[in-house]
Amino acid sequence: MIVAPSLLSADFSRIEDEAKRCGKAGADWLHIDVMDGRFVPNKTDFSPAVVACIRKASKLFLDVHLMVEKPEKLVDGYAEAGADIISFHLEAAENPAALVRKIHALGKKAGVSIKPATPVGKIPRQLLRECDLFVVMAVEPGKGGQAFMPEMLPKIRLLRTLRPSAYVEVDGGINAETAKKCVAAGASILVAGTYLFRSADMAAAIEALRA
Repeated sequence: MIVAPSLLSADFSRIEDEAKRCGKAGADWLHIDVMDGRFVPNKTDFSPAVVACIRKASKLFLDVHLMVEKPEKLVDGYAEAGADIISFHLEAAENPAALVRKIHALGKKAGVSIKPATPVGKIPRQLLRECDLFVVMAVEPGKGGQAFMPEMLPKIRLLRTLRPSAYVEVDGGINAETAKKCVAAGASILVAGTYLFRSADMAAAIEALRA
C-alpha cells in the first residue's frame, strides 16, 4: 500500500521541511494538488518552481495532480520540475488520449482523475489501456478536510477489475477507518492530508493507514 501525504494540508511557508518530514515519517509518495481557481474553487501556489524546490528537498515519488482547466498547457513545466507522475481531470482535458501520450513522451507516468459525479464508464477505452494511474476523488475536488463519500467505493472496485495492473488512487476523506474500506475495494494508493498533518505522530498515522 502506497501512502501519499497531500501537501495541500502542509504548512506552505515551510514546504521543503514538510516534505522532508513526510519522508522521515515513512511516506511513499508526495501528492501535490495544482489548482487554478477555475476548474476548482480554490487556488494553490504549487507552481513548477515550488515543485522543483520540493524535488530538491525530497527523494520521494512526486505525484502531481492537475486540478486545472487546459492541463495540456502545464504538463511540460511540471515534468521539467521533477514530477514522477502527472494526473489530470478527464473533465478538463480537450483530448485526454493525446495528453496521456504527451506525458509519456516526457518520460513521466500518466494518470486520469474523475470527479465524484463522473462515472468510470466515461473513461475512454484507450485511456483505460494506457493510463498508469486512475484517481478516484472521494470528495468534491478543491478543498481539504471533507468527509469521505462511501458511494465512491464501487468505482474503485470497477477500476481494479478493468485494469488490475494499474495504480488506483483514492483522494479525499482518507483516515484509518476509510482507508480499510478503500484497500478492501482495491485501492493501491491512499492520499491523505488533514488526517496526517493534524496527527500528533505522523509516522503512527501512516502506519494506521497501512494496518
